[in-house]
Amino acid sequence: MKRTMTIALAVALLGLPMVARADDGQAVARGAGSAFGTLVYTPVKTSFCILGAIGGGFTYMVDSKTGAKVARGACGGTWVITPSAVGGNEPVHFVGNTAPNGDQRSNVASAPPTRYAPSNQTAPSTQK
Repeated sequence: MKRTMTIALAVALLGLPMVARADDGQAVARGAGSAFGTLVYTPVKTSFCILGAIGGGFTYMVDSKTGAKVARGACGGTWVITPSAVGGNEPVHFVGNTAPNGDQRSNVASAPPTRYAPSNQTAPSTQK
């Protein structure tokens, strides 16, 4: 009985975003692809994270910085496939960012380049 209720709740929660976008067939397809993609992708990502955490633990015994990078790489990144990712508007990072400060990736092929203000100019203020 508990298993049936759990499955019914999961199906209902996965179906809610698709009902909200039912006005466009492409949006429904992306929502369905997102739900199916997440069901397939998440167990693979979980296995990768567990193995990476074990490997990171052993590496941590030798070198703490490298062990932390291994764990961040294995368990970081994208965990849920969103409709934007299915549509190609958002990148999916299977391996997480290994930078210790958590900066976003700038070397991903699908990510737009980051634009910086020249060193002699300051960025415009957002406060009024």
